[in-house]
Amino acid sequence: MSTSEFPSSKSPSNHLATNKLLVGLTGGIGSGKTSVANGFAQLGASVIDADAIAHSLTTPGGAAIPAIEAAFGSDLINAEGAMDRAKMRALIFSDATQKQRLEAIIHPLIRAEVAAQTKAATGPYIIYVVPLLVETGHWTLSRILVVDCDESLQLQRVIERDGLPESLVAAIMKQQATRAQRLAVATDVIQNDGSFEALIPEIERLHKLYSELSLSKPTEYL
Repeated sequence: MSTSEFPSSKSPSNHLATNKLLVGLTGGIGSGKTSVANGFAQLGASVIDADAIAHSLTTPGGAAIPAIEAAFGSDLINAEGAMDRAKMRALIFSDATQKQRLEAIIHPLIRAEVAAQTKAATGPYIIYVVPLLVETGHWTLSRILVVDCDESLQLQRVIERDGLPESLVAAIMKQQATRAQRLAVATDVIQNDGSFEALIPEIERLHKLYSELSLSKPTEYL
């Protein structure tokens, strides 16, 4: 379940400016976005993961928990005080209005945290991991990096990783952008049909490119 979204405003009134290269990293569920992002982080890039932020907001004590409980009831909060992700997933998959209610709570908090992490970033460039980058259409980015893989492999990976039934994984994939839609907006593509080790040369090549491009990047307001 992904409720993450990238901040959409380009107005200088936000008072957040950066001269770093801004790279949006996206891909379908199970494509390997996290592994690729970790590879860039190991090379020194600043990585800001919108999904990880969304998850932290809904853990015990998370900033979104009070509003979620007020909007959806205590039944959507588990015994540990976190959002019950399985129940919420079932709810928003069957009711688009409920999905919008959740996003209205989560998205402003994500935007605020993304802005804070952007301001604090020290790497030569910034990688934003945004699963729904293509679907939302809201971003201010220098480049878009798509992690691509065969859809049957996506399905297999998610079933093995999350233990979800095939029908649910297929439904999640159906709600996401297609491979063709993601590839149509890509500046760069990493093909992830094998092991992580096979990706390292391409991650290193792109790290060098992004670092060089960032040196001549003009200041941009987010």
